Amino acid sequence: MPHGVVTGIIFALTPTVVVGLIFWFVMRAIMRADRTERAAYAKVEAEERARFEREHGVPAPTPASAE
Repeated sequence: MPHGVVTGIIFALTPTVVVGLIFWFVMRAIMRADRTERAAYAKVEAEERARFEREHGVPAPTPASAE
C-alpha cells in the first residue's frame, strides 16, 4: 500500500490516465477507419459514375437530383 502523499496521488491518478489513453486510442482508430472507409466509398462511387456516363452517354444522376 502507498505510504506517501505523492505515491497516493500517483496510485489515484494512474487508472484515470490509463483509461483516458485507451479511450483516446480507440477513438483515434475509429476516426481513421471512418476516414478510410469514406475515401474508399468516394473512389468506388466515382468509378461507378464514370462507368455509367461511358455506357449511357449522359451524366450520372446524383442523389439530390434523383428525387
